[in-house]
Amino acid sequence: MSGIWRDGNQLRLLINGEGYYPRVFDCIRAARIEVLLETFIIREDKVGLELQEVLIGAARRGVRVVIAVDGYGTADLQHEYVAALTREGVKIHVFDPSPRRFGMRTNLFRRLHRKLVVIDGQCAFVGGINYSADHLGDFGEMAKQDYAVEVSGPIVSDLHVAMLRFLRPAVSETSPAQPSKQPAGGARVMLLERDNERHTTDIEDEHLRAFESARKRLVVANAYFFPGYRVLRALRNAARRGVQVTLILQGQPDMRWVQAFSRLLYNYLLRDGVVIYEYCQRPLHGKVALVDEEWATVGSSNLDPLSLALNLEANLVIRDRAFNQYLHDHLLELSAEHCKRIELDRVIRGYWWRAPLVFLCFHFLRRFPAIAGWLPAHRKSLKPLEPTDKASGYEEEKIG
Repeated sequence: MSGIWRDGNQLRLLINGEGYYPRVFDCIRAARIEVLLETFIIREDKVGLELQEVLIGAARRGVRVVIAVDGYGTADLQHEYVAALTREGVKIHVFDPSPRRFGMRTNLFRRLHRKLVVIDGQCAFVGGINYSADHLGDFGEMAKQDYAVEVSGPIVSDLHVAMLRFLRPAVSETSPAQPSKQPAGGARVMLLERDNERHTTDIEDEHLRAFESARKRLVVANAYFFPGYRVLRALRNAARRGVQVTLILQGQPDMRWVQAFSRLLYNYLLRDGVVIYEYCQRPLHGKVALVDEEWATVGSSNLDPLSLALNLEANLVIRDRAFNQYLHDHLLELSAEHCKRIELDRVIRGYWWRAPLVFLCFHFLRRFPAIAGWLPAHRKSLKPLEPTDKASGYEEEKIG
């Protein structure tokens, strides 16, 4: 149920693991009927162990608990961790599981990258935060900066339907939860999904519509920034018509090659007035944007080829002035206190040797949607785990 605006929702922006985990875990502890959870990564660290604890507690109270993890991102869960959950009745499904080849994960493309939770059909969480300690400040200098939203109201029903649709037919029984469609606040919200079937460009198209409609301000904070040519052109054109366009990108990258690709685009954007900051306090892992004084989005989708053309993603698009302003104030503070501004004269130094790479880069971005069709286009695959399983190393069970 992608692309339908729902009125009457209440939202809360959650910043980093310190804001996210306590809310999610408290809501799971309070669950009485059902917990549905999808994520890219669960690690067996203090965050993953607390998640295990609250899910087991819910299952022991008779709550139906169903989780789905990605076979690439969550490849290292040991069978003891899995068994502790499944013995209590927690249903765990792995998306596109694949054994390692020569010790390496091979199922790289078309990942389950969504991070969703729906509890009792009454509240939900959407964002980019995985279940791992590197989203907490005490992890050290490589702790991630990231975002999620907690939402209640009619949009929760759409999230509930989307998660059940993804899990079927692996989970065939009817959900015991009956989501309420009663208003809970004043925000207008839309769920957007990206899949490899009917909704291949929904998230990118919504970004484009918002960027092309911008009249005053446009702010993007995105971890892995290597978007398609249409998005780049929309950002440049917005700056040309007088919109204050600001990008906040990685300055302390968790993957240096990603930063290198992003920097190839800087000259194209800076020369038309786009302002670029690199966030240097810690790795930026967020996927948020806002336009003017009402539109905003938070979710799992990066603006890069994997998220825009291959992975399964989910974003909420929000029309709410208070939420937009809160996010804007936070990003403004972030750019002022923890970022360095990239100047055009710095970027064009040595440009002569980068020019061929930039040329190739833009032609790649123009043609990537077609190139993506050459990459493995496996069918949706969900493997239910048994107590003796771990999250990798078994044969796939294909689900239609």
